[in-house]
Amino acid sequence: MYDPKSPHAVDFINDEEIKATLKFAEENKNNREMIEALIERARDCKGLSHREALLLLDCELPDLNEKMFALAKEIKEKFYGRRIVLFAPLYMSNYCVNGCTYCPYHAKNTHIRRKKLSQDEIRAEVIALQDMGHKRLALETGEHPTMNPIEYILESIKTIYSIKHKNGAIRRVNVNIAATTVENYRKLKEAGIGTYILFQETYNKEAYETLHPTGPKHDYAWHTEAMDRAMQGGIDDVGCGVLFGLNLYRYDFVGMLMHAEHLEAAFGVGPHTISVPRIRPADDIDPLNFSNAIPDDIFVKIVSVFRIAVPYTGMIISTRESAAVREKVLEVGISQISGGSRTSVGGYVEEESEEDNSAQFDVEDRRTLDQVINWLLKLGYIPSFCTACYREGRTGDRFMKLVKSAKIGNCCQPNALMTLKEYLEDYASPDTKVAGEKVIEEELKYIPSENIQRICKERLEKIHNGERDFRF
Repeated sequence: MYDPKSPHAVDFINDEEIKATLKFAEENKNNREMIEALIERARDCKGLSHREALLLLDCELPDLNEKMFALAKEIKEKFYGRRIVLFAPLYMSNYCVNGCTYCPYHAKNTHIRRKKLSQDEIRAEVIALQDMGHKRLALETGEHPTMNPIEYILESIKTIYSIKHKNGAIRRVNVNIAATTVENYRKLKEAGIGTYILFQETYNKEAYETLHPTGPKHDYAWHTEAMDRAMQGGIDDVGCGVLFGLNLYRYDFVGMLMHAEHLEAAFGVGPHTISVPRIRPADDIDPLNFSNAIPDDIFVKIVSVFRIAVPYTGMIISTRESAAVREKVLEVGISQISGGSRTSVGGYVEEESEEDNSAQFDVEDRRTLDQVINWLLKLGYIPSFCTACYREGRTGDRFMKLVKSAKIGNCCQPNALMTLKEYLEDYASPDTKVAGEKVIEEELKYIPSENIQRICKERLEKIHNGERDFRF
């Protein structure tokens, strides 16, 4: 029986409930009255259950689908405005003991060059990222108990936070590493991480075990219950995701919403972020070997319904996707994107050749960070490097209360403009700087409080004169 409060993965990701949900949505996907009522109710921005959300995803009525896309855009702008947060992944090691069939890091792959960054190499990578303008990183490693122990991760976080190069600084380090113990999550919290991110890959237990035939990751319960242990260890911001294309997308869509419902029921805080990667080519991985790949139109609809179902959650898309696809999903739900990314170990200092590759997957959007920011500005978005919520303790339930009340913009809008101003002064190309200054001038008008407007203008002037305030 489905029990969102149960600590056991097989209860809160209940196979029978998912299959019943799939059947319900299939039977009602053309039920106009039911779907119209759901869309109307979703306008209260309180979200939908996993069963209700799948019904919207399965809807085959074109006019109602258009209403869904419009509602997703409306909800996204209500909670997140036109702000888009920028980040970059930092791959520190590709040593791994797991046998994941979709990842080139798998232990039996003899083609990929194994590499682990030293602290000096991490320093060089971080300086390269700071010189682009990045302020927020997501650390990535393979799972290896001796090559990538928790001590290595903790030392690396300390190194990253210590680096101040010119006007650059990494102000938030998110961590995407293998499922671990409550004790280790407590250590990560003490090290000052932002969000702990872990992709489930697929919520179908049978498929999961087939896709992970060997290694610690084979244990479905250990992996799926990791967010519970992270929260027990004091980490109050966690990020979920699946790798679309590994399994039937409808099953995993429902599973991720059930996971969000579980976290909300058990801890009072749902996922801080949801990621929606699709399987990509890599060293010895061919996506054509996976029969569940999803087309762009379905992918865009998945993003839009996630936004309707969990309106409070940040949604992330990476450079796995093309610029054209990223533009579509920005409109209907995405609030965070990576820019100028490298998925190889040490790739920011020195790009590797195809013959000497250490990348986890191929990057589709290969534009520089400045090109991405220029593109966002010309689409009418506000590129943001803000990390103020993390730095001011607005995390977990404190953050969620602000988001769910739609008051988070009172904090985010001014800070987004100030961090954009920092970028324009320190890193932007001339064309990007002109476009960015126009956006800042225009957006200042929409800050409702005259007092906050005045403070913003004073701080923007200070930034222009060379001052930097690391509270943002």
